[in-house]
Amino acid sequence: MKFDEEKKRSIIFYILEKINQGEPSVTKTVSEAFSVNQNTIHTYINSLVRDNIIERIKRGQYKLVSNEFVYEIKRSAGDLDNDTYAYSKCLHSHIENLESNVRQIWSYTFSEMINNVMDHSEAEKTEIVIEQDYLKTTAIISDNGIGIFNKIKSHFGFETVEDVICELFKGKLTTDTVNHSGEGIFFSSKMMDDFFIVSSGKIFSNNKYDNSRIIDIAAENQKGTSVIMSLSNFTHKIPGEIFDLYANVDGGFTKTRIPMKNIFDTAPVSRSQAKRVSNRLEKFKEVIIDFDNVQWMGQGFAHQLFVVFNNEHPDIKIMPVSMNEDVTKMYNHVVNTEIQS
Repeated sequence: MKFDEEKKRSIIFYILEKINQGEPSVTKTVSEAFSVNQNTIHTYINSLVRDNIIERIKRGQYKLVSNEFVYEIKRSAGDLDNDTYAYSKCLHSHIENLESNVRQIWSYTFSEMINNVMDHSEAEKTEIVIEQDYLKTTAIISDNGIGIFNKIKSHFGFETVEDVICELFKGKLTTDTVNHSGEGIFFSSKMMDDFFIVSSGKIFSNNKYDNSRIIDIAAENQKGTSVIMSLSNFTHKIPGEIFDLYANVDGGFTKTRIPMKNIFDTAPVSRSQAKRVSNRLEKFKEVIIDFDNVQWMGQGFAHQLFVVFNNEHPDIKIMPVSMNEDVTKMYNHVVNTEIQS
């Protein structure tokens, strides 16, 4: 049976997706999903093996072929005088054949992270690891500097590293207002499929980190900072569209999103926690408070954030999303009580 190129492409990507997920019966699963006989799927799999896109582990099981490239750059050698050197030496050759939108995202995010090393880390040495398989590219940038969280904590006088991480989720935070907008980490984390900053034994991530590799890096990286970024080689994301999600009609950075699950290890309950969340929110016009995977919240937290802060800043729109039944009840309780009083 012959398929058009689009269906063939869909089958091949589904094969690779299932292999990447560790599916034990790839041939059978893909065959059933597309109503195609298993011999046809075997033909595609054998072709992927010949092209060195996948490799056999044992009969019926495969894994994606992944290549790793390790680079080292040094401040004393002038490697950190500008961000273009690191990009040209370490990343460009690995992504030059990808689509333009993918290259644009990597150019922005990689340059932003190298600029942070250049201007903030005080690091002498930086190791850059590029891992790439057919589906995705990962960059790991590790320096031996003073550590991003500790530097921000010291500069702003925050009490804890957790306070620093909370502020990074909002954006517009920088220790060098002359040379940096404070938007690089924020937008880079939105553009990447996976984005982690590991330092001081803590992790900043747009996802609730459950990746053992990241935890291993956190344990090993006693000094300095590691940034781990991963992006699909076939992503349809467009940098301009991502910027527009958080900008007004004049192009200003006016929106932010705060995921509660990434900030608090337990449910948010207190007014002090709410004050931590609301710190610097006056810099924005719209704030999304994401309660995904948060089971409940305390009355003090809800009242401080949705009543007290709202009364003090009526021009700022606070929008809670992804609330379960218990969180919704508490939100409605404090808001309705305020309306009735």
